[in-house]
Amino acid sequence: MVFSNNDEGLINKKLPKELLLRIFSFLDIVTLCRCAQISKAWNILALDGSNWQRIDLFNFQTDVEGRVVENISKRCGGFLRKLSLRGCIGVGDSSLKTFAQNCRNIEHLNLNGCTKITDSTCYSLSRFCSKLKHLDLTSCVSITNSSLKGISEGCRHLEYLNLSWCDQITKDGVEALVRGCRGLRALLLRGCTQLEDEALKHIQNYCHELVSLNLQSCSRVTDDGVVQLCRGCPRLQALCLSGCGSLTDASLTALALNCPRLQILEAARCSHLTDAGFTLLARNCHDLEKMDLEECILITDRTLTQLSIHCPKLQALSLSHCELITDDGILHLSNSPCGHERLRVLELDNCLLITDVALEHLEHCRGLERLELYDCQQVTRAGIKRMRAQLPHVKVHAYFAPVTPPTAVGGGGQRLCRCCVLL
Repeated sequence: MVFSNNDEGLINKKLPKELLLRIFSFLDIVTLCRCAQISKAWNILALDGSNWQRIDLFNFQTDVEGRVVENISKRCGGFLRKLSLRGCIGVGDSSLKTFAQNCRNIEHLNLNGCTKITDSTCYSLSRFCSKLKHLDLTSCVSITNSSLKGISEGCRHLEYLNLSWCDQITKDGVEALVRGCRGLRALLLRGCTQLEDEALKHIQNYCHELVSLNLQSCSRVTDDGVVQLCRGCPRLQALCLSGCGSLTDASLTALALNCPRLQILEAARCSHLTDAGFTLLARNCHDLEKMDLEECILITDRTLTQLSIHCPKLQALSLSHCELITDDGILHLSNSPCGHERLRVLELDNCLLITDVALEHLEHCRGLERLELYDCQQVTRAGIKRMRAQLPHVKVHAYFAPVTPPTAVGGGGQRLCRCCVLL
């Protein structure tokens, strides 16, 4: 114990309760609980609801059961504004109903990975938590369209909703949601594999304030849906289309012509996109900061040239498995304003034409922090060493496979491929 009983009593006498509460408000959960064990006076102060406005139970997820949430809700009541139950798999609908009834001022609720909850929880939130602005339901796989209908009716101030991997959601649920929650600014739908173009048309019709949308692995989405979306959401700043494998340059054209504020584009595994589409995008979206173009296998150095000219804010770029990229493309990137001033992360895994010459070019990127070079077979240890002599702070991730064993004398032995050597 830090203080003796006399010291602790003196503090209570010298400092007013309001000031003590203010001090306690800066403490984390563990420290508050320890303080609550010092004395009766500190127990009252530490457990005062005003100190429990923001609670994150992630570090205790394996121990948190429904009764814990119920007790917290009864103690905090209307003071609680932000609660994270991420990973608390022991929490179910009953305890969250009690929580919703007691904590009606909740604004930020994270239920990521709470796999026991069902539509019943969303009904409770809809009924009692009208001030909710941020809701994360990632991997709550029992959630259906009924939840979205309930949320749209009772949580009309919602600005952020994460439904990633809630794979029972369909276009009907999205329509019900956006009709009621027209102020949505961020909607994450990763892994909602039943969604198709019509869902994007509903978003276009009602979510004109939308800033961020994630459609990763929504493989039924086509150019038609993306085109409609872009026309209705001109404020879009972040868009993830990774894994939407049927998209073509028509989607990039729609983004270029309608979404000039775009800062983040993730288009990994969109293998039909070409230099033509990225050229138009670069010429119209000058605020681009992060691009994931992994496995956009048709792009060449021309895309890098256009990004170098028109996108001076670029900070992170993934070109993994873009096997047509060469040292010349890296030269343009390195000599550009973004290369000199902004570029922090560059991923070149499996870019088979990249050599040590590219590393020499990257020495001009003084802000570079991380460089990925896995399976760049023409890059050598010596080349990496020379670059790091100029950029000692950069983290380089590379892999050098064991030398393939020679064929046995007489040709009797089988030559092993690289994968077999690893295995």
